[in-house]
Amino acid sequence: MTTSQEQRHIFYDSCLGIEAYQLSGIVQKFPNHFHECYVIGFIEGGCRHLWCRGSEYDLSRGDLILFNPKDNHFCSPMNGELLDYRALNIPVPVMKKAAADITGKEFVPQFTVNVVYHSDITTSLADVYNAIVTDASPFEKEEAFFFLLEQILKEHSTPYEEHNGVFLDSAIADTCEYLKEHYSENITLEELTEQIHLSKSWLLHTFTKQTGVSPYRYLQSIRLEEAKKLLEQAVPPIDAAARAGFTDQSHFTRFFKDFTGLTPKQYQKIFTESGRDTTAGTEE
Repeated sequence: MTTSQEQRHIFYDSCLGIEAYQLSGIVQKFPNHFHECYVIGFIEGGCRHLWCRGSEYDLSRGDLILFNPKDNHFCSPMNGELLDYRALNIPVPVMKKAAADITGKEFVPQFTVNVVYHSDITTSLADVYNAIVTDASPFEKEEAFFFLLEQILKEHSTPYEEHNGVFLDSAIADTCEYLKEHYSENITLEELTEQIHLSKSWLLHTFTKQTGVSPYRYLQSIRLEEAKKLLEQAVPPIDAAARAGFTDQSHFTRFFKDFTGLTPKQYQKIFTESGRDTTAGTEE
């Protein structure tokens, strides 16, 4: 099989407020990055080696994947096998509201595991994806979505405030906040160290250890998320790139495709063509 047989089907469902996508015949490696949203996905075919938050996993058909916002991760093929994968991207406000509706409590969920091997929850995930793809009634889509989240929240989550996770050093937390506030600017390493009054070496080492990504990769991930928001609002890709802090259009396009599997134009079609299927092969 060649890369020309790769397929990416992407949908945006305005009823649920989430993205659903399917990747087929994928050979692409995905570099270390994170998402601002929750990701719930499963392996339909092929094998992948996944690195997430310092742990490693060998994934195969039927395995469930759960990413919290900012869970850094990257993956690569195993034994040259092609990846078939389905997933949902769920914004934090959507997840928070659904969790409150399901449990009767206001809280931000935190997935307690990143991988569940051979999980029967994948059937519920496929039900949500199929309801979105076939443009089922809002009732049917919402019911499938809530059944899926109910299973995950019951079996594999805890309220965020109860999660015994890694707490960032105050200087690192301040750096993250600075990057988030100034992502569109031409930030330098010197500028970052001046903010926290500590050495470049300390910042690079400690930031990467605590967040799982380097300061530059963290900045680029923020820029990518901001560019996606602009593309969703029909901002032309060249303007979205500039406003998100990418100074070079070709670099933006390559970076965007490396992390999403789509070009900016392909991604924008999801939102400018009534949320219906964007099918992408090897188009640049």
